[in-house]
Amino acid sequence: MSSYRYETAENQTVESASANFVYRRLGRIGGVPLVVLNRFRGTLDTWDPEFLDLLSSDRDVIIFDNVGIGYTKGVAPTSMYDYADGAIEFMESLGLTEVDLLGWSLGGVVAQIVTLKRPELVRRLVVAGSGPGTVPNLPATDPRVFEIMAKPNASIEDINYLFYPDTAVGNAAAAKSNARVWPHLSTSPATVTDESAVAQLQASVAFLSSGDVFGRLETITQPVLYATGAHDVMIDPYGSYAAAQVLPNAKLLIYSDAGHAFLFQHATDFVAQIGYFLAD
Repeated sequence: MSSYRYETAENQTVESASANFVYRRLGRIGGVPLVVLNRFRGTLDTWDPEFLDLLSSDRDVIIFDNVGIGYTKGVAPTSMYDYADGAIEFMESLGLTEVDLLGWSLGGVVAQIVTLKRPELVRRLVVAGSGPGTVPNLPATDPRVFEIMAKPNASIEDINYLFYPDTAVGNAAAAKSNARVWPHLSTSPATVTDESAVAQLQASVAFLSSGDVFGRLETITQPVLYATGAHDVMIDPYGSYAAAQVLPNAKLLIYSDAGHAFLFQHATDFVAQIGYFLAD
């Protein structure tokens, strides 16, 4: 028997103009739902179940696959703005009129754009392991990151490099999270095709070369929680620091011993911080 409610949650479908979105709803239904947006190559089955179980222990949490990703069919967009449109369409198809958003990595970019495009829809925003694109003095990304992202079948070693620092603490955290994720993921029918991965990579590269979102952050008046790992090689934490300086109502949380997957490494603490933030 599974030890995680997330693993037994059933896939549900909602029909819209662009796609039949596949999603799962966890926790108690009621109040302002927390809609969670996933990473590059992420599907409903790539989440760490411990993180989602903790997150949904006392709130309504909705996860979904965007157009052309995982269980949701269609052509994956090559623009972050189109992914944001897909997220908005999904939420509107569910009849949601007010949400909290949590976006990790690519999902954090999408969440920020959703907030800029539809500010009346978003009550509070959590941006995890992500950033506002190009900011002044942002360190360059290691070319190895893009090499791994372009691989059709990245190895465990590749994933660990992207997600965790190469330290005793980081390696231990990677092993624990992988032990929770991979047994379930190995039987998942959800896939991200090579074409969809290339589309996501194109969208990511185009966004990283643009300062458009950073230039408009000051118009986001909702409370925003930026959270990151100090050793994130995928999206440098300096972007989160720069965003917190510009946003009129922001908090910044940095885990000193973690990288891109800090939310899995420090699931209990981060979920508690999210709870404080959403209830503040």
